[in-house]
Amino acid sequence: MATPKWLDDDEMRAWRSYITTSVDLMKALEDDVRPFGLTMGDYQLLAMISEAPDRRLRMCDLADQLRLSRSGLTRRMEGVLSNAWVARVQDDTDRRVAHAELTTKGWNLLRKVAPIHLASVRRLMIDHLSRAEIKAIGNAFTKISAAINL
Repeated sequence: MATPKWLDDDEMRAWRSYITTSVDLMKALEDDVRPFGLTMGDYQLLAMISEAPDRRLRMCDLADQLRLSRSGLTRRMEGVLSNAWVARVQDDTDRRVAHAELTTKGWNLLRKVAPIHLASVRRLMIDHLSRAEIKAIGNAFTKISAAINL
């Protein structure tokens, strides 16, 4: 068995800071959307659909973007469908294809919650970093994502 390449002090500090801070950051962001009846998963789903043309995304594409299996997406969709924030719509040309479409109710909710979420992202993360640090984080996670998704 090969000898493990242990983390040095800087690597360990980076790793542990990421682990603890990412959990704390997501909890704080979750706390900000909860009063609107949303989870961060719901918010992310609504935001992704809102950015798509006609505020409509194929279900398989939405699952891929959210990094969910088809059954995971079905479970994630339960709340947004039951609250009528999203509608499941069959494709006009291919009945085998379903879309998630942001409803007017969902769009209005997102327009109300997005400024609060954005303020939290800025207050909790962005405003504490220099432009160089923001670019470094973006570059770092792009590399990490590429390594994971090989």
